[in-house]
Amino acid sequence: MINSQDIKIGSCIRMDGKLYFCVDFQHVKPGKGNTIMRIKLKSVVDGRTLERRFDIGEKLEDVRVEHRQYQYLYKEGDDYIFMNQEDYEQIPLMKDLITGVDFLKESDVCDVIFDTSTDTVLFAELPVKTVLEVTYTEPGEKGNTATNAMKEATVETGAKVRVPLFINTGDKIRVDTRTGEYAERVRE
Repeated sequence: MINSQDIKIGSCIRMDGKLYFCVDFQHVKPGKGNTIMRIKLKSVVDGRTLERRFDIGEKLEDVRVEHRQYQYLYKEGDDYIFMNQEDYEQIPLMKDLITGVDFLKESDVCDVIFDTSTDTVLFAELPVKTVLEVTYTEPGEKGNTATNAMKEATVETGAKVRVPLFINTGDKIRVDTRTGEYAERVRE
């Protein structure tokens, strides 16, 4: 058990039979009454966020989690096969357990989060930003950098990303894996 005032960003708790990660917290001291904790929680299962209030000293069930580095190897049917970087053990993960799966390419290293009490995978996260090559987009024109106009581009993983007009086929771009948004062009 953990006291509500001890929760920090990244803490994992079990509430109503579901697992949640703390993404933000705030100590609130109203003019009257006791201090409370306002905590923003993200569901492990569906990714939805909710905000809850807890009294100071309220007991919550904490879940011990462990972050392990796994390398993506290949896709087999509906499963994605990952390999542990230390002992070369391979595990299959379902698509819905991987955040940013549309931008996953072979040999990417992901952070796989385990519940240590049951040794089960909660979810896997790609790095926040990844570099991908544009495999197809309409040709860009010189001088199209003044406006914020965007066009659709297909990247090497098959995902579609909105990019500025000056991006061409063969360019490498950095993409935010959480939102799928274009971040910048990468020069090599």
